[in-house]
Amino acid sequence: VRVRLDASMSEVARLGDQREALQTQLKLLRVQLAEMRQSHEKAITERQRLRIELAQQRSSLQACEKSLEEYRQRRIALEQRCQALRESLGEQDEPGTDAEERRQQASARKQAAEASLKQARESLAKLDAEGGVLQRRGHEAESAVEEVRERLQQSRLALEGLDVRSQTLIEQMTETGHAIDALRDGLDETATVTGWDERLQTLERRIQRLGPINLAAISEFEEEQKRETYLIEQHADLSEALDTLEQAIRKIDKETRARFKETFEAVNVTFSKLFPRLFGGGEATLELTGEDLLDTGVRVMARPPGKRNSSIQLLSGGEKAMTAVALLFAMFELNPAPFCMLDEIDAPLDDANVSRFCSLVREMSETVQFIVITHNKVTMEMMHQLNGVTMQEPGVSRLVSVDVDQALDLAS
Repeated sequence: VRVRLDASMSEVARLGDQREALQTQLKLLRVQLAEMRQSHEKAITERQRLRIELAQQRSSLQACEKSLEEYRQRRIALEQRCQALRESLGEQDEPGTDAEERRQQASARKQAAEASLKQARESLAKLDAEGGVLQRRGHEAESAVEEVRERLQQSRLALEGLDVRSQTLIEQMTETGHAIDALRDGLDETATVTGWDERLQTLERRIQRLGPINLAAISEFEEEQKRETYLIEQHADLSEALDTLEQAIRKIDKETRARFKETFEAVNVTFSKLFPRLFGGGEATLELTGEDLLDTGVRVMARPPGKRNSSIQLLSGGEKAMTAVALLFAMFELNPAPFCMLDEIDAPLDDANVSRFCSLVREMSETVQFIVITHNKVTMEMMHQLNGVTMQEPGVSRLVSVDVDQALDLAS
C-alpha cells in the first residue's frame, strides 16, 4: 500500500506539473486567440475599406469609360467633317482657264462685298440705334402697363373688400331684422356721409367710455336675478331659523340658570349637613366664582374642626377624600342612583374617620345599593355580603362569597 501510495503521490505531482504546464499553455493560447481576434477584426475592417475603395474605383472607371466614349464620338464627327471639308476644297481647287480673270472678278466681288458690308454695317448701326430707342420706349410702356396693372389689381382688391363689407353689412342687417329698402326710404334726404361718420364716431366714443360690452349680459342678469331671489329666500329662511335658535338658546339658558341655581343651592345645603357628620364637626360650603351662572365655576370651602385653612389644597389626603365623599353623597341625596361603586375610598382614612364613613354609608344604603372595593377591616365588618379571593392552598386562588348575616346565624 505504501508503494502504491508513493506511486500515486508521484503521479499526482507529475500530473500537477503537467496541469501547470497546460494552464500556462492555455494562457498563451488565450492571448494568441485574443490577438487573432483583433487581427481578424482589423482584417474585416480593412476588407470593408477595400470594398468601398473598389466601388469608388469602379465608379471612377465607369465615368472615365463614358468620357472616353464621348471623346471617340466627337473625334469621329470631327474626322467626318474634315473629310467633307477636304472634298469641298478639292472641288474648288480645280484649275480654271483664265486665272487673271477670275482674280479680277474675285477682286470686284470683294469690293462689292465690302461696299455691301459697309452699307449693311451702317444700316445695322442705324437699326441698332432705332432698336435702342424702341427698346427704351418699350420699357417705358411696360412700366406704364405694370403701373396700370397694379392700380387695376388694387382697385379689384378694394372692390372685393367693398363687396365683402357690403355682404357683411347686409347679413348683419338681415340678422337684426332690418330691410335695406326700408332703411333707404327712411333716410333723410339731407343726410351726408360726413354727418353719419361724425355720428358714428360719437357713438364709438360713447361705447368706449362704457367699456367692454358683454353681449350675454341680459341672460346673465336674468340668471343673477333668479339667484338673488333664491338667496333672498334662503336668507329669510336662515334668519327665521336663527331667530328660532336664539329663542331656544335663550330659553335653554334661562332654564339652565334656574336649574343650576336650584341644584347648586340644594347640593350646598346637603353638603353643609354631611360634612360635619363625616368630620365630627367643622363647616363646608360651595361658592360660585363668577356672577354668570353659565360660565361660573364652583369653589369648595371646607374647614375641618380645629383648622382655619383658606383653601382645600391645604388639607391632608384623607381630609380631601372625606370632603369628596361628602360632596358625592350630597349629590346622591339630591338625585339618588340605583347603586354606587366606591373603589378604595377609605384607604387614606384613619379608623375614626372610617367609622363615621361607614355609619353614613349604612344610613344611605337604605335607598342606594353600595358596592365597595376595600381592604379595611372596619369597612368589611359593615358589609352585608363579602366577595373576595382567597388562597387556601399555596398557588391556588379561589373565589369566596360570604353572606355576613347568614354567617352570623350559622355561627350563633
